[in-house]
Amino acid sequence: MSQLKKGAILSYVTIVLTNIVGLVLTPFIIEKLGDAEYGLYTLIGAFVGYISVLDFGLNNTIVRFVAKYRAEKNKEAEENFLGTTILIYGIISLVILFCGALLYFNLDSIFSSSLTNTELEKAKVMFVILIFNLAITLPGGAFAAICSGYEHFVFPRAVNIGRYIFRSLMVVGLLMYGGDAVGLVILDTIMNVLVIVLNSVYVFKKIKVSFSFKGTELALVKKIFSYSVWVFVFALVSQFQWKVGQVILGTLTDTVTVAIYAVGIMLGTYYGAFSTAVSGVFLPRATKMIVEESSSLDLTLMMVKIGRISFLVLLLILGGFLLFGRQFVFLWVGVQYEDSWFVATVIMVAYTVALVQSFAHQILEAKSKFAFKAVVYISFLSLGTILGAYLVGSYGIKGMVVGTTIGWIISQIIMNYYYNNVINLDIKLFFIKLFSGTLPTFILIMLLSYFITFITIDGWSGLLIKITFFFIIYSFLMFNLGMNKSEKDIVRSFLPRF
Repeated sequence: MSQLKKGAILSYVTIVLTNIVGLVLTPFIIEKLGDAEYGLYTLIGAFVGYISVLDFGLNNTIVRFVAKYRAEKNKEAEENFLGTTILIYGIISLVILFCGALLYFNLDSIFSSSLTNTELEKAKVMFVILIFNLAITLPGGAFAAICSGYEHFVFPRAVNIGRYIFRSLMVVGLLMYGGDAVGLVILDTIMNVLVIVLNSVYVFKKIKVSFSFKGTELALVKKIFSYSVWVFVFALVSQFQWKVGQVILGTLTDTVTVAIYAVGIMLGTYYGAFSTAVSGVFLPRATKMIVEESSSLDLTLMMVKIGRISFLVLLLILGGFLLFGRQFVFLWVGVQYEDSWFVATVIMVAYTVALVQSFAHQILEAKSKFAFKAVVYISFLSLGTILGAYLVGSYGIKGMVVGTTIGWIISQIIMNYYYNNVINLDIKLFFIKLFSGTLPTFILIMLLSYFITFITIDGWSGLLIKITFFFIIYSFLMFNLGMNKSEKDIVRSFLPRF
């Protein structure tokens, strides 16, 4: 089995594991910390997240350039490039510490109207630890990026799986013995350092990568930043997309409202992760196709292939969440978190098209034509965020997520025009092949599965029965009516042979 296939499988294992762990641990953490402190924990994490964009997109840049130099068999250029990025990362770490110091002395004025004195003191401690965490883990992420550039996906993903399992056990023990949000932040920092050490050992000992500082030139630095700066701008999009709502709600409302919103965002993030597990391993492949000058039709058909696999997975999750998501949230974290279901549903519906087109995103990175998408998304998500902040006064959490989503949808419409007319991907063909079989079958599945909602068994057992029936209906009908031959062959390859 290839590293590509193993990497995708391990990505799904990681996602399933983290989702299950997250779903199990979140109500436990909320119970132990309380709604207010859990909201504070997510608020400070979101706030520090803005500083994380100082990565300037270098991790993605490493994947792209390492894959490019490998395709060109230019080892010297690769070593010079990696040496230069390490020096750049050293400067970035210093900038992070400097920015962190400036923000630390302004936390009182930023959150004075929404946090109590006790919450502010705890927020400051968490902030300092998280800034230190960022200063180490951002450059440390380069080692995982190098593994991806070499298409060595198994080891770093296996390490992540181990981290999630060990961290989960430690979180339970920590909170059972009276730990708080500060303890969780310290634990995450320790775990991140261990992951960096393991990945670095693998890169130097197994892949045998070398760093050269002899060829560090201004021209190379310019070349790196001419690509990574737009990846950096798109990283700002991620912050607007997931984090800014929490910060706005944290300044305009209270920490309990932030907690409710954060739970919805978390569920929406889990949904997106199921798609990126497939697309995330294809940047080296996209780069290779671009270097080999593959035709627009070949690129479109590859996007269709990847998009349909993602779509089949996403429809299963989306359908189940539309039917049973509210009941799940009530059982999971309580009736007071009902708005979390609304937030997650809006994100899932709006985000689906972008997720199934993620290979187009990889093509843009491989072609170094990322600028337009970055500008479009940062512009319209900023406007959507402003609209969301305006709507908070009248509609609260719902207004925040709807405003952000409007900006997101407009950006997707513009990008599809760009993919079609500038990148020369056949977007009409993409949607025809994407929806062929899958969409009508999904509609049929939802109509039949609606009757499952009338099952009156309460509690987790009732929900499990409903989900099981839905899964059986979805799997049977989608396999027989929705999938094409190659997709059926993929499913059969994972089934045991008797």
